[in-house]
Amino acid sequence: MRRNLWIIFASLIILAVLAGLVDWPGGPDLRIGKFLRELKIHQGLDLQGGAHLVFELDLAKVDPKDTASARDSVINTIDRRINALGVTEPIIQGAKIGSKEAVIVELPGITNTGEAIDLIGKTAQLKFLEQKEVGQDQISQNFSDAWQETDLTGANLHKAEVQFDQNTGEPQVSLQFDSDGAKLFADITKRNLQKPVAIQLDEDIISAPTVQSEIENGEAIITGKFTIEEAKKLAIELNSGALKVPITLIEQRDIGPTLGSESVKKSLTAGLIGLILVAVFMIIYYKIPGFLAVLALLFYTLILLALFKLIPITLTLAGIAGFILSIGMAVDANILIFERTKEELAGGKSISAALEDGFKRAWPSIRDSNFSSLITCLILYYGTSGLVRGFAVTLAIGILISMFTAITVSRTFLRLAIGTFLEKRLVIK
Repeated sequence: MRRNLWIIFASLIILAVLAGLVDWPGGPDLRIGKFLRELKIHQGLDLQGGAHLVFELDLAKVDPKDTASARDSVINTIDRRINALGVTEPIIQGAKIGSKEAVIVELPGITNTGEAIDLIGKTAQLKFLEQKEVGQDQISQNFSDAWQETDLTGANLHKAEVQFDQNTGEPQVSLQFDSDGAKLFADITKRNLQKPVAIQLDEDIISAPTVQSEIENGEAIITGKFTIEEAKKLAIELNSGALKVPITLIEQRDIGPTLGSESVKKSLTAGLIGLILVAVFMIIYYKIPGFLAVLALLFYTLILLALFKLIPITLTLAGIAGFILSIGMAVDANILIFERTKEELAGGKSISAALEDGFKRAWPSIRDSNFSSLITCLILYYGTSGLVRGFAVTLAIGILISMFTAITVSRTFLRLAIGTFLEKRLVIK
């Protein structure tokens, strides 16, 4: 039994050291083969400043069953254009404003909001290109000069959908053109047999399939070694150029980085003061058990911050509030355990037996209170958006880690103290 306790203790120390390395500012990034993830605290819009934009979608000309597809197309188009601006970690998500569909765009760290608005609001350009009649040397020297535009554009595309090959089961993308587009596409395929025809969205060529036969029915299939996700992404990209969904900017908020910096300082100061006060209370009131609970609380903080970097979690002011609140909930579990242990000691049990029974009697209360809080977090996450979601995520993760530290870390520390000079000091009065 004692040997197992020391193995658990050693494992916890190793875990704490690894978490400390992840938490350390400028610490090592996560690298596995070619996979690389930069480990840092991701700051939300309210912390580093930027722009908060809300666009309303005009779906008057869209079939109600295609509403979700239209919204996803707009989100995909905006995401592609924002990436072209070089904005790091943008948040682009659908939302409901009353009965209207909308898209919320948060651009951390951006300074030229006007440029972003202009870029987001422009109409997507879908084009079909064919190869120019040039020499092979010229093609190899400058590939972009090898293409020329045709009269077929996104205005002629009715819909793009994901289908599956009946023989192989592989995903593919089908194209359906309107009547004018069908005629244009028939002419293009006729004169480009066994040649590639490129599909260009905005300034990027997203596909260049080779024409296998003349197509006269206004339908085409793009085949390739697609995964399901790649085929869905391609269909969304095509639809984003084909669907005519006007968007209107209905809300704009610019947040300065100075406000975010001051908010972080005040929040961290408040959190540090709260942590110190909790630690002082636990040590004064519960003595050695309280001190061991504070050590478990420090362990909890290391693990939680490491998870924020590894997942990663975009930290907002509301998220910091959730983190600070979860610290109090982590201490609450220890208080329940200690009070139950006091009752067992008052009944005449030994310290060892009192601790074990104290944990057992406290567990149902800890479990039920934390699970009810987790249910609330789920409701907040799926029923809201933006900052409230950030609060729900950080609080939920904090609750889960607090249950682990209270039942595993604190329990291990207390068990190891039994049989040492600290045993008599574990008595809780």
